[in-house]
Amino acid sequence: MSREYPERPWVGIGVVAFDGTGRDRGAERVLLIRRGKPPREGSWSLPGGAQEIGERAEAAARRELLEETGIEVGPLELAAVFDSISRDAGGGVRWHYTIIDYCGRWTAGEARPGDDVAAVAWAAPEDLPTYDLTPDALRVIAEARERLFPP
Repeated sequence: MSREYPERPWVGIGVVAFDGTGRDRGAERVLLIRRGKPPREGSWSLPGGAQEIGERAEAAARRELLEETGIEVGPLELAAVFDSISRDAGGGVRWHYTIIDYCGRWTAGEARPGDDVAAVAWAAPEDLPTYDLTPDALRVIAEARERLFPP
């Protein structure tokens, strides 16, 4: 089944990975990727991709993170679930992903672009506006930060 103009939503799995370098709550950098393929080619986002048949969601998160960025994280927590739907000019659904985002702290590997990624960047909280992230991505990062670094 094609991902473009699908018959049903695709399950997308993402990871909000923090590097743990911040000295105080909320200062940790988050790993971002620049997409190398559609949808949203050239846009900055969180690492992730499609879940495969027979693959558990957490295993898909770890696989996608490693394939796209070369890093690994420790324990994962559920950060957010949302739908990403893009319509064409006629109103038809061109892309539909139900996104499950996990969050965790970096444990191994050196961040580098891989798979379908054009670039990677560790972004400090104050730098996030320069990456022109979607409102959903910004919300997920904030929710992940709250889960991993509670007050």
